[in-house]
Amino acid sequence: METERKRRRGDRKDAYLLRDLDSMHKFMAYLLPNRCDNEAVMSELVDLTAINEYLEMKNASDPEFKYTLFHVLCAAIVKTIALRPSLNWFIAGNRIYERKALSISFIVKKQFEDHAYEALAIFDIDKEGASPIDQIHDKVEKFVTDVRKNNVVDGTTDTMDTLTSLPRPILRLVVKLLMWLDYHGWVPRSITKDDPYNSSVFVTNLGSIKMHASYHHLTNWGTNSLFAIIDEKHLHPFFGPDGSANMREALRLGLTADERIADGVYFAKSVRLLKKLTENPELLDLPIETPVDY
Repeated sequence: METERKRRRGDRKDAYLLRDLDSMHKFMAYLLPNRCDNEAVMSELVDLTAINEYLEMKNASDPEFKYTLFHVLCAAIVKTIALRPSLNWFIAGNRIYERKALSISFIVKKQFEDHAYEALAIFDIDKEGASPIDQIHDKVEKFVTDVRKNNVVDGTTDTMDTLTSLPRPILRLVVKLLMWLDYHGWVPRSITKDDPYNSSVFVTNLGSIKMHASYHHLTNWGTNSLFAIIDEKHLHPFFGPDGSANMREALRLGLTADERIADGVYFAKSVRLLKKLTENPELLDLPIETPVDY
């Protein structure tokens, strides 16, 4: 695991205060204090040809829990964040921080029914561990198995069940207290450890429920600065140099980011890296911090 730096005054339990930023970035955290008011929305069309071939190779041995498109896209996203570290920054309490962990979160629905139980998953990715694709695959397998077979309930749902049982006036006071603690970075670890809005990236797989959408809002609660939306697969025309068109399977990947953590050039390069990884998914078999020429 990555060696944790010595904690200094101003650091949080989950992040290091960024002290050497220019005055514009520091001032923006005060001038535009709310994350939801600073959303940058991006979208990229992903050609699935290379990913489909890669998945055939990964599943050639017919594993019990198969590698899926969701695993590949999640692995590409976390590798992009690892190589573009400003994507793992967040603003809280009018200050800009570098998150200590690299984490990914998503929702698992036990059944595709209106009132079926939803479990919140959040995983830390080991920057010095196995390849990102294998880490994502193994962690998802364990979590999905626990939820769908063993009826495991995540900690966040347990906490919300307790809080929502309180009378409304008391609950409002509790929420105000939590927001104050969140501002100072003092929310107990028992609450934040299973909270997807305290992760590096929150991923929603809307394609799995046959829904077309490429935008999801951020929240002013927590520390999540990046939201990824996986759209439904569809046939899309791709044009060659001679103007000929080929229909290939594709999907649109939407990204919503806190624009205060980076500028347009940084986001553009990050999207290009993400596209490179989806076009060359074999790069996800390498250690997560292996550089990529893009």
